[in-house]
Amino acid sequence: MSENGETGEDRLIEARRHKHEHALAAGGYPHRFERTHLAAELQERYADLGPEQETDDRVVVAGRLMLHRSFGKLQFGTLQDVSGTIQLFVDERIAGAAADEFAGYDLGDWVGAAGVIMTTKRGELSVKVDELTMLQKALRPLPDKWHGLVDVEQRSRRRYVDLMVNEGARRVAMTRAKIISELRTQFESRGFIEVETPVMLSQATGALARPFVTHHNALDLDLQLRIATELYLKRLVVGGLEKVFEIGRIFRNEGIDSTHNPEFTMLEAYQALADYADIMALVEEVFVGVVEAAAGTLHPSYRERELSFESPFRRVSLVELVSGFVAEEVSLDTSSQRLASFLSARGATFPEGAGTGKLLFELYELAHREIWDPTFVTDFPTEVSPLSRKRDDEPRLTERFELVIAGAEYCNAFSELNDADDQLARFEAQAAARTAGDEAAHVIDYDYVEALEYGLPPTGGLGIGVDRLVMLLTDQPHIREVILFPTLRPES
Repeated sequence: MSENGETGEDRLIEARRHKHEHALAAGGYPHRFERTHLAAELQERYADLGPEQETDDRVVVAGRLMLHRSFGKLQFGTLQDVSGTIQLFVDERIAGAAADEFAGYDLGDWVGAAGVIMTTKRGELSVKVDELTMLQKALRPLPDKWHGLVDVEQRSRRRYVDLMVNEGARRVAMTRAKIISELRTQFESRGFIEVETPVMLSQATGALARPFVTHHNALDLDLQLRIATELYLKRLVVGGLEKVFEIGRIFRNEGIDSTHNPEFTMLEAYQALADYADIMALVEEVFVGVVEAAAGTLHPSYRERELSFESPFRRVSLVELVSGFVAEEVSLDTSSQRLASFLSARGATFPEGAGTGKLLFELYELAHREIWDPTFVTDFPTEVSPLSRKRDDEPRLTERFELVIAGAEYCNAFSELNDADDQLARFEAQAAARTAGDEAAHVIDYDYVEALEYGLPPTGGLGIGVDRLVMLLTDQPHIREVILFPTLRPES
């Protein structure tokens, strides 16, 4: 830092601003630019071109200047666009005045370049530049070219810089887009229609979670951001839209950790005349299709270990899984004291006075961490499944499953509860739990109960955590790596 407090970066910015002002004085920057090819297209088209070959093919490329090297009359630059990189070969004898202009460019500048396709002595595909256009001056320098942007928080706060300098960040963003596109294709190809449901509600319902609260000034009304799309999607099935899905942002006023962000993306889908067995088959087909499209294989690597998405996926009931976990056969008839002892022995906490269904679920939360390959865990206790249809042969259990992969839940699904009276009774039980202090318990949604009174046909539904799926298929350890702009505290 200099005596006047000016840093090296300040001096670099000042120099860039001087060049920027000079460019403005000379007429400024173009409003548009006609590019003929992306870098990846050129790399693919001329992949077989040998060293020191020159074509007659003239191209126009554009992107951000990421590397600049000078060797006397020759200069080389690496131009990066959305698809990849291409080298610029600037020979003073060919480019003339453009070579002098290029010498004054800085890393990060947006540049347009025209010339013929060639390869260097080392065989690197290049554009032999004879024309250059400064598209926009970068006023701030890029991070150190050898280390990139490595601070995790800064990468999340300044994702635009992260995407510039970290190829991995760009790969994750592109793969996320591919996954969402493939999910949409999978459902649309099966006759589902995509819909949109409200984000701001008088009561956030459809899940056991704490909502965010906001205020609508014109109506002088407190509103809550949605915690799920479920109950509105099922209203649409009541209305006759028999196969619907939505890919939407969900908001839950809860903690932040490696797999949770307060704002995240869910896909929910509902199919009339189907039960959880039908939905299980659907989920397996969808996951196989998405994994193959995004990863190019049914055996992707995650955390340095292979996963197998070969069909059929393993199926095990929650009670069977927990029994294996505690090395003792347990069931809904096992005493609460015995189930609680298993939890206590493993250092787990649980609500005081919890019933056997809740305690079995808490043990499941520990047991499912040991699952690796895709596994359907079925038949959840009614006590923890307020929106699921009860099993006819055992009303203490529901027709519900979760798809667990690598120790985490990726899909929650069930045969939907369509008995209005039963639904109201379960809402009332949840309301009692809420009164007792459980802030995440479900509120009573009387309008939804009324909708059920018009008749919801047998229906199967599912919810897929999109962010977790992207984490899995891009091998990322933290959810902030797959959300372009994750929730962070403001900078001081």
